[in-house]
Amino acid sequence: MSQTSQQYDAVITQCRDLFSNKMKDYGSAWRILRLPSLTDQIFIKAQRIRGLQTLAESKVDEGQESEFIGIINYSVMALVQIDKGVAEQPDLSLEESLAQYDHHVGATKQLMMDKNHDYGEAWRDMRVNSLTDLILQKLLRVKQIEDNQGKTIVSEGLDANYQDMINYAVFAMIHLSKAQIP
Repeated sequence: MSQTSQQYDAVITQCRDLFSNKMKDYGSAWRILRLPSLTDQIFIKAQRIRGLQTLAESKVDEGQESEFIGIINYSVMALVQIDKGVAEQPDLSLEESLAQYDHHVGATKQLMMDKNHDYGEAWRDMRVNSLTDLILQKLLRVKQIEDNQGKTIVSEGLDANYQDMINYAVFAMIHLSKAQIP
């Protein structure tokens, strides 16, 4: 599992770098987004990935990887919003945003490591298409939970679903990576 940990960290470093650079360009403007808006952004990314996986030709010169990065980063933003609430104005510095990012990714990675232990890294035998479908399923669940004002009877809450989407997207990125860590 140390290989998984290293591969996970490599993907997250790539995502965090993009997040950091976008923070430098735009600040924390994303803090005004309500959860359904973030969910819809993730849904758009997942639908595009599914389209790329099924269409013979793509008219936009961006592959699945950039969309999975978007899923990861928007999901982290959603976890921050759940934790801190929606702001009326951008209110986080670069340093505060990155600290929040690291906190939520750290908790999500620990969840992955715990599940990996229990499931024996079953994701390694999964197809990227299946991981995409699982992300879309999680999104439909999140939309239903949002429509229920965040209430569930027996199911996991919003945060667990966003964490799962991050982990599925990281797994997909690892599968798509040409440079596997030995």
